[in-house]
Formats: sequence, C-alpha cells, structure tokens
Amino acid sequence: MKTDKTMKNFLLLIGILVMITAAHFVFGQVSQGVIEYEVKINMHRRLPPDQTHMKEMVTEFNISKDQLFFNEKESFYKTVEEDEDEIDQGGGMKIHLKRPNVQTYFNFEKSKKIMLQEFMGKEYLIEDSIKIAPWKIGPETKTLLGYTCRRASYYNIERKVTVVAWYADQLLAFRGPEGFNSLPGTVLQVDINDGERIITAQHLEERQLKKGEIKVPSGGVRMTSEAFNKMTDAQMEKMRANGAHVIMRH
Repeated sequence: MKTDKTMKNFLLLIGILVMITAAHFVFGQVSQGVIEYEVKINMHRRLPPDQTHMKEMVTEFNISKDQLFFNEKESFYKTVEEDEDEIDQGGGMKIHLKRPNVQTYFNFEKSKKIMLQEFMGKEYLIEDSIKIAPWKIGPETKTLLGYTCRRASYYNIERKVTVVAWYADQLLAFRGPEGFNSLPGTVLQVDINDGERIITAQHLEERQLKKGEIKVPSGGVRMTSEAFNKMTDAQMEKMRANGAHVIMRH
C-alpha cells in the first residue's frame, strides 16, 4: 500500500512538473510585437538568358525592408516604403527597381488571408484562406536573433522555386514574412532558390501593439488569388512578347 501511494505521489509530481514546464513554455513566448525583415533580391539572377547585357544597367542586389506586426490571433505584414527609384553606384546611375506596395493580413482563428497587392500601377484586393505548404522539416539548426531555428523546405511546383525556411519554435507558431508562416514557430529567414531572394529578420521587438498597427487591407479591385495569378502571368508574357525587359518576382 505504501509503495502504491509513493508511486502515485511520484506520478502526480511528474505531472505537475510537466504542466509547469508547458505553462512556462507557452507564457514565456513573445505574444505580440514587431519584426523587421531585410529583403535581398539578386536581380542579376532574375535576368533572362538573352538579357544578361542588362547587368551593367541593373543593380545586382535590390535590398529593402518589410515589417511584421503580430499578436496571439492576427498578423499584418507590409513593405516599408522606399524614397528613391534609382541609386548611384559610383560609376554612374544604375536602375534600382522599386518593390510594389503589398499589405497582407492574417487571421489565424478564422484561417483567413487578405492581401492588398499593387501591380502595374493598380491595386488589387485578394481574399483567400491560409494555405499550409508541404514543408519537410530537417534536423539542421542555426541561430538567428539569438533563437535556435530549425530548417524546413519545400518545392513550389506552381512557381518552380525551392523554398528553405528557418523557424524558431520558441516563438509563436504560424508567424513569418509574406505567406511563409505555416510552421510550428516564427520564421526568421527564408531563402528562395539558393540566394535568389533572401528574407532575414533583423530585429524583433516585444511590445504592446499600438492601435492601427494591425489592420485589414481595403480598397482596390477585388479578385481571387487564382484570377490574380492568371492575370499577372498573362501580362508578363505579353510584355516579353513585345520585347520588354521583365524581371519576374515570386
């Protein structure tokens, strides 16, 4: 009897310790704040084979910043506005392509995504459900912003690109840049096509969000994601056929 009672007390203690550990893990997470990302695009790699002569005119790396505002239920990701369309590289002017304005709202309780996307001078409002990418999680780890991150990857068949993400499972699940937010942690880096485009978290600030920092985009022409992708792909093909220099964005 005494042995059984001792065993029950031991198991109860283990259960309490597990609950305390779990509670510490959940409540110790950063529950809201803002992450600043650097977006680095290798523009030379995006030039079509018959347009390599454009390297002398196009800046090799296009570097800009994005911000992610998040709390326990929602997130809002947006591009940070740039001031200049061209930058001086020392030997004369080179073309610096300005990124289109994009705002993306995610509601994780409702599995809802709303994106305001600029294309060819017009804005489009795209509503969709949150999609889960077919991630494959590997054993590799690396440190970003002081957090141990795990590696996940998948091949995007539609866009024909390989995506590698590094996420911190010490931080809130399903948070990250653009649509790369369907992992059991916060994505702090995304590498597309081995360096063609790299999105890296530069700073994470845990703080109470101000009113309006998370917002639902509005305005623009309403469209489904399928219709928008079909329209943009058709426009790009039309521009190529007319001899225009097109650098695709993914």
